[in-house]
Amino acid sequence: PLRTGSVTGSLDSWFKTARDADAGRNSLLTYQLTSNPSFSLALNENPGGKRQPELVLERALDREKQSSFELVLMAVDGGDPTRSGTVQIRINVTDLNDNQPVFSKSVYEARVAENLPVGSLVLRVWATDADMGSNGRVSYSFGNVPDDVPLFFVVDSESGEIRIAGLLDFEEKNKYSFGMEARDGGGLIGHCEVQIDITDENDNVPEITILSLSSPVPEDAAIGTVVALLKVRDRDSGENGQVSCELSGEVPLSIVASSGGSSPFGSWTR
Repeated sequence: PLRTGSVTGSLDSWFKTARDADAGRNSLLTYQLTSNPSFSLALNENPGGKRQPELVLERALDREKQSSFELVLMAVDGGDPTRSGTVQIRINVTDLNDNQPVFSKSVYEARVAENLPVGSLVLRVWATDADMGSNGRVSYSFGNVPDDVPLFFVVDSESGEIRIAGLLDFEEKNKYSFGMEARDGGGLIGHCEVQIDITDENDNVPEITILSLSSPVPEDAAIGTVVALLKVRDRDSGENGQVSCELSGEVPLSIVASSGGSSPFGSWTR
């Protein structure tokens, strides 16, 4: 086998130099090689006058494009009629770790609901390596990640699956971005980015805070007097965070929204 970058390889390492039992002009004259742009034939004469064929590599080989070559070497004598003999040469190109892993995407995106159970699958990254054997086997790991990422996510080094490792909370953090690495057996590394959006679940109850309270209330207080100022808040988002307020029981009081209803504050009036 010739490695990529080799310059010459003596054919004598595969077979003995051709022999012809005839003498004079009827004996062996020369060698011929089937045409191939990657190889050529050189004839070197040794001190005994014997012509030794050598196979010369004309350009760099790439196993990922062509892993083997089939050539035919012909030995021709100088007789009339000309006689020849042939031998087949098979050249297998050995692999070098000259390809790094390549992810199927440069950016992987996912949307997952908060409070997913630990162990739930988020997404799977995937990388391929054109090399063979250990040079083409890929393992996955986190790259440059914030400190909190390993607290909430874990990656399977063989499958590339990213799963939940801790309970997510939309109200604490709703987006995670981090790097992933794919490393082959020869140490070459490919990179990609993962972006995970956390979606909101209705997991928070409304909170009521009394900001001010006038008590007791005089019996002759005018209608519209503010008795209490309340703040109502729900940490969820969207419709899950919209609240409405009402009083229970029969009381001569009502709740009105402050600032035209656009504020989280409300007043309790007589």
